[in-house]
This record gives sequence, C-alpha cells and structure tokens, in this order.
Amino acid sequence: MPAEGVVFAHKHELLTWDELLRMAQAFIDLGVDKIRITGGEPFVRKGLMDFLEKLANIEDLKEISITTNATLIAPHIDHLKRLGITKINVSIDSLDEDRFNQITRRKHYKLVMENIMMMIDKGFDVKFNCVVMDDTNTDDIIPMVEFARKHKVTVRFLEEMPFNGQTTGVQPISWDYIRITEHIKAHFGPLERLPVPASSTSINYRVPGSAGSFGVIASYSRTFCGTCNRVRVSAKGEMQTCLYSADTINLMPMIRNHASLSGLQFSIIAAMKIRAKDGFEAENQNITKKSMTLIGG
Repeated sequence: MPAEGVVFAHKHELLTWDELLRMAQAFIDLGVDKIRITGGEPFVRKGLMDFLEKLANIEDLKEISITTNATLIAPHIDHLKRLGITKINVSIDSLDEDRFNQITRRKHYKLVMENIMMMIDKGFDVKFNCVVMDDTNTDDIIPMVEFARKHKVTVRFLEEMPFNGQTTGVQPISWDYIRITEHIKAHFGPLERLPVPASSTSINYRVPGSAGSFGVIASYSRTFCGTCNRVRVSAKGEMQTCLYSADTINLMPMIRNHASLSGLQFSIIAAMKIRAKDGFEAENQNITKKSMTLIGG
C-alpha cells in the first residue's frame, strides 16, 4: 500500500458482475482456460462468491484461482473448496509481525496467519507472493523458505517492480532473481530445481527434505517475456497486455453498449496483435507510477 493511500473507484466506474461474466465468456471462447481473480483483497467486493459460482459453471474454463491478502477470505474457505477453487496466492512480504504491520500499514498479521494456516490445513494449494525490497524485507527471505520447509506451501520471491508506487523514474534493483537464489543457496546448500510449464513466470526450487518449495519471479529482469501468455483486465474493464505497457483497451464502453461477443473478441485480438515483444519494449513506451495495489497482483 503506497504511503499516500489509493483513490477508490465509484461503483458506476466498475463493471458489474454480469458484465464481468460476459467479458470472461468472450476470453474463454477465444481459448483462455485459466482465470485468476486478483487483489488486494477481492473479497472486499460484495457478490464475489455468487460470481465465482457462475464462473465455475462455464464448461471450458479449467481453472479459477485467487490472489488475496488473506484478510477477508476466512468465511469463504469452505465454499471455495466446494467450487474446486483451491489455488490461492497470498500477497505477504514479511513473516515478522512488526515488519508486516509496517509494510501493510495495517495490524492484521495474526488474522492473516490464522487464515493461511486454515487454508493449509484444509488442503489448499497456497502460494506466497513476496516482493523482495532492499532495506525493507530482505531479512525475511530465509524465514520464508524455512516456512516452506515446514509447511506445504510455495513461496515465490518477486523482484521489485520499478513502478511499484514510486514517485521517481525507474531505478535499478539490488536484489534480482540471481542474488535471491544465491542468498538462499548460501544458507541451505544445494537446491533441487523443479520442472515448470513453459508458460510459467517463476523458476522453482526445493530445499531437500522440505514439505513445500520456493520460486523466484524475475519481474524486473523480465526473463520470461518470450513465453508469457497472460493478459490483465481491471475491474474498470481496462485490458492490459503487459504490466510495463501504457497501452490499454477499455472494454467497458463496448460491454455497456451491448456489443456482441464477436465484437468484444475482435477488440481483444486487435490489442494482442500490437502487444510489445517484451517488457523492455513496453517500458520504453511508458513509465508509470501506478502501484501494484491498483493493478492487482
């Protein structure tokens, strides 16, 4: 959360659940078979579970997953499991209570950890998303891996994005994916390299004998652009083909004007055709100061 906070959108600026469902259908008909609902905390919006019920009934959709800060998920855990939605990413940058509170500017540490343990105990596929920030939480790298040694979770360490709420231009980072991996290796010794799908954004490892695993995501170094097949759509209907890109296409006017699914799909395909070849090309066209709190992770 940026120090200055964020400006929340008005209700009329957001796609309704029915509009989001229609947009999801347009993507699914084009071959998209995995959808992730992201936050912040997506459970802050009323009606999410009803939406997920309908989304889960779409035959060609193979997987629904969720990114959450785990503050409001507890009442929905059993319902999610009944729907088969068991892949949950938790955005958490520290396992130290004081540091957690400092980073999040909230005192929700105990609540978040209770909810995480509840999901682990109920057999959810839990992943941590930890953004490694120099002079902030690098002391958390080893404790995070220790947690994954004891519990069946995957910890993913993300390089800090150059635009994550900063008020200055792009800055080099001190902790890239190589340094993070070497830091872990220096503490634990040799690591097991784990196989990953071709489209994976993470390089995955296991400390021998661990219940869980860890991965590193080179979000700043951008080593995975060549196999990236992801696209983001905001609650306002803004479609973004790369996090580093300024180019978005707003699908909301088309949806609100009752465009056909084929019309929506034409616009989606057109946007994909002009997608930058990688994050570096996209960055050259744009430097944004938008926080990941607003983009969703």
